[in-house]
Amino acid sequence: MIAPGKIHHDPKSLSPVSLAFIGDGVFELMVREKLVQNGSVPAGKLHMMAVRRVKAAAQALAYDAVTVECSEVELLILKRGRNASLSRIPKSCTSEQYHKATAIEALFGYLYLNGETKRLRVFFELIDSLISKTEKPYA
Repeated sequence: MIAPGKIHHDPKSLSPVSLAFIGDGVFELMVREKLVQNGSVPAGKLHMMAVRRVKAAAQALAYDAVTVECSEVELLILKRGRNASLSRIPKSCTSEQYHKATAIEALFGYLYLNGETKRLRVFFELIDSLISKTEKPYA
């Protein structure tokens, strides 16, 4: 995974939507990294597998499991992300799912900007494991 960049202020001072913006990219990169570790797969199939894992409904499945593993600070970031004022909810998920997914992305953004790659991996593996259990394999 790419190394976190240095920022000039505390990530806690960023809005939850800004944290989620970064976290969305970090989460997708981690998903793509995991998928290519499984060997050579056609790009179209990789894309479809990635989309199924990064969509809001899939991320929302892991929200409760993630909250159990959070420190106090991480839980605060997660709750800020969940409660963020969002202007648009995609038709592909419910409002609750989208808020939970935004919370997870905000947590990923916060951890990334703080340089906490070990914690990122812990949460990613937890989420990936839960999402993988619900996935139907492609033919």
